[in-house]
Amino acid sequence: MYQELGAEAKSFASEGKLGCYSGCGLCCANPKIPASPLEFIPLAFELYEKGAAEAALRIIEENPNSNCILFRAQDTQGNQGYCSNYQFRGMICRLFASAARRNKFGQKELIICKKLKEGKPNEFQETTQKINQGLDIPMATAYYTQLRDIDETLSEEFPINEAIRRSIELVLRFKYYEEGEKATEF
Repeated sequence: MYQELGAEAKSFASEGKLGCYSGCGLCCANPKIPASPLEFIPLAFELYEKGAAEAALRIIEENPNSNCILFRAQDTQGNQGYCSNYQFRGMICRLFASAARRNKFGQKELIICKKLKEGKPNEFQETTQKINQGLDIPMATAYYTQLRDIDETLSEEFPINEAIRRSIELVLRFKYYEEGEKATEF
């Protein structure tokens, strides 16, 4: 699903010309970003394989209301930075500035921040017009529906670090039982 979204987003980005500012991080500097545990399962497996899952859990537990643990701020306000594990970022991160939703009038509406809307007003208007005239863009609802189809319970949304915590705990539990089964095999 992430590969499909990546290809679709890349195609849109080449036509839409309305990407995030390099190194911005403003949206990452929000501990209330909604995310689901399911979208961070690949990250949790990656952390487990690198031996960093339990350390990540400790960081989340020690700082429960902090920004996403993957965000590395580059300024004191936390408005500049980068994702420390971009390859395993969640769905919300993949969709932002690369997807649309439908508004109450049925028109496609870009999912972007105020900073982009105000900083690139011409590009914003032009891209909005293009997507409503047929320019292909990933639709957030379609991807979230796919996520819910995989597992409705694990698709429930929480603040981003809580979603990551739950993902890590699921993977640790899975690996504990998987390794226990291997130990009892002859």
